[in-house]
Amino acid sequence: MRRLLREWRWQRLTTSLTQVELLVLDVDGVLTDGGLWLDQEGRLQKRFDVRDGLGLKLLQKSGLHLAFLSGGHGGATDVRARQLGIEHCLVGIKDKPPALRALQERVGVTTQRTAYLGDDLNDLAVRSCVGLLLSPRDGARPLRRQANAVLHHRGGHGAVRELAERILKARGDWGELAQQGWRDRND
Repeated sequence: MRRLLREWRWQRLTTSLTQVELLVLDVDGVLTDGGLWLDQEGRLQKRFDVRDGLGLKLLQKSGLHLAFLSGGHGGATDVRARQLGIEHCLVGIKDKPPALRALQERVGVTTQRTAYLGDDLNDLAVRSCVGLLLSPRDGARPLRRQANAVLHHRGGHGAVRELAERILKARGDWGELAQQGWRDRND
């Protein structure tokens, strides 16, 4: 029953998904599973899903502006952003709404044409700055309750790819990709 309700919510968002021009992603808990690995020298390592990466490449190809917006510090996030060609990698951000508004102004995208995928309480703060607030399946309960929709996949395990496919399907760009495939690098 929950899955049907979740899918019904997504169906209602089809028009909104076609209008997204800027997709902003939290990092820890969205692009990663939220786990942090430290080696014996104290260097931080994170695990990213390669299918999420291809989903982001496909969205770039379709013309979306993409951004990472994280309270965490750079390092692995900066490296991943460079690998994927993500121009806007905002890390170490304490107060997300002003940073998001500045980004929207810089790229010339309105609130209504901005979607945000986050997983925790600090992501609720951007609610008034975006047209669509979305959560992975394992997002914090308060965020899931206030989100426009919740993805079927968990953060770091295909949530970003699922969202990319939903956006591309809503825009009518998925069919050709699903038939012809992708011929560029899969980072």
